[in-house]
Amino acid sequence: MKIITLQYPHQITNEPLPQMVMALGYFDGIHLGHQAVIKTAGKIAEAENKSLAVMTFDPHPSIVLQQEVKHVRLLTPLEEKMALFKALNVDFLFIVKFSETFAALSPKQFVQQYLCDLNVVHVVAGFDYRFGQYGAGNMENMLCYADGKFEITTVAPKELSAEKISSTRIRAALMEGDCALVEQLLGRHYAIKGVVVYGDQRGRTIGFPTANLEINEDYYLPKVGVYAVKAKVDNHWYNGICNLGFKPTFSETLTEKPIIEVHILDFDANIYGKMIEVSWYKHIRDEKKFTSVDQLITQINQDKQLAIEFFKLGESYVAKRSASK
Repeated sequence: MKIITLQYPHQITNEPLPQMVMALGYFDGIHLGHQAVIKTAGKIAEAENKSLAVMTFDPHPSIVLQQEVKHVRLLTPLEEKMALFKALNVDFLFIVKFSETFAALSPKQFVQQYLCDLNVVHVVAGFDYRFGQYGAGNMENMLCYADGKFEITTVAPKELSAEKISSTRIRAALMEGDCALVEQLLGRHYAIKGVVVYGDQRGRTIGFPTANLEINEDYYLPKVGVYAVKAKVDNHWYNGICNLGFKPTFSETLTEKPIIEVHILDFDANIYGKMIEVSWYKHIRDEKKFTSVDQLITQINQDKQLAIEFFKLGESYVAKRSASK
């Protein structure tokens, strides 16, 4: 996959490009709806013997446009998106630096400069895709600006339980700790990556050593609590439990950001400084403050057992166990 970064005004016309089928969108999460757009473009590209391209934007337009809700934290930071696009067999990835000057382009200027000038012969986007100043351009009027240089395909919304799959819906599910719904919307488990750093090492003293994760600030995190997770270390997946929170039992003062501590089951290796990936499978309980360390140890043992049962026997069994308490 060739990655091309564009700023306004771009000089890409100086570089020869093949004829391309272009999928357009911000694609935060690359959920099943986004995948439908990209896969539709891929099928057209294959049928027409063209290259498959994706155009996305950085940073999120809501930040530059000073919208009331700014998506600073992302389901898929840029590096994660790049890896997922590659897995979808994208040939060319165009990353457009979203700026005030770029946002001020008219719909016609965007189409002419960022589609026609890039040798695009077919555009694929979702039904709600908008472009140009004030979002005046849409999939209904795009061809008016194309001067017959490309065709378009509009992809209908993909739904789950009669509701549109969207990045907004995924964020809401994460805030509820609904890992199962997030998986259904994404088509995969939600995952984050981070480097293992030194913490206060208190977990080791109470029998539960943890990997403390320092993550990219761009990640959108699930609700605070304890989770059954899988951790990928050196290309191998291990079961584990994760506490995402502020450790109220040991601290009266909340940290600015929640702390991510992963206890990897059946694992005893030094992984400080390594990049690991954590996939979120099941919200076990909310974080709480315990009156003693012994109470905390008892609870962690229960959390660990629930995680073991979850990975061994599945969601329904653990749900019954949790409900019976």
